[in-house]
Amino acid sequence: MLATVEQLAQIFIFSGLETEQLEQLLAHTQVRHYLRDEIILHEGSEVPVKLHAILHGTLQIKKTAATGKETILRILPVGEIFAAPALFGNGIAPATVVAQQDCQILTVERKALLEAIGQTPELALRIIAVLNQRLQLLHNTIHGLVSERAIVRLARLIQYTMLQYGTESSSTGQTLKMNLPHYQISRTIGITYEECARLISSLKSVMIYKRGKITIVNPKALDEIASGEEKLD
Repeated sequence: MLATVEQLAQIFIFSGLETEQLEQLLAHTQVRHYLRDEIILHEGSEVPVKLHAILHGTLQIKKTAATGKETILRILPVGEIFAAPALFGNGIAPATVVAQQDCQILTVERKALLEAIGQTPELALRIIAVLNQRLQLLHNTIHGLVSERAIVRLARLIQYTMLQYGTESSSTGQTLKMNLPHYQISRTIGITYEECARLISSLKSVMIYKRGKITIVNPKALDEIASGEEKLD
């Protein structure tokens, strides 16, 4: 199924293009549906030479070590692009991409994208900005795993999720729109499931945790923990 102009406009890198420019891309697009937990790309597999982006749902980007340990590198929301090696690298998927919920994935043929970049150079700058942001995030993640306490990494993950996906006001505080189950937290910040449960329990004065749903009741304390200023028992 081909994409629509409205769907293309959802993607961050295309959001500044005129309708006529988006219409020129339509014939070179494809929209596919994936069910929850379905694998979209396998780590180490050849990636189709296309731009990949999310129209609906969220994706998990994971890597698996030789020991079998799995790490969640990031969660991508609607509007994000992924699988950059298909366009600019060796065409091999550096990580596994899994549908965290039912998803719609958009692809755009590389040749059509390059023609669009030729007409609108700003498009290339938007792609570079996205890749730079992810490189910075990866740098911060590696630094945190090496030098920061687990409680600090947890607080920063919660803050990142708040900024990326937003919150909803409730009678008790600000509730994250995206759930963070124990397994996802532990695989993202590099701790065991048991340590994750212990850390969450230690944050009872800061947040309410129930089946992956997090409500922040003391944002100032969360900020202090994320900055490494506060130590919890």
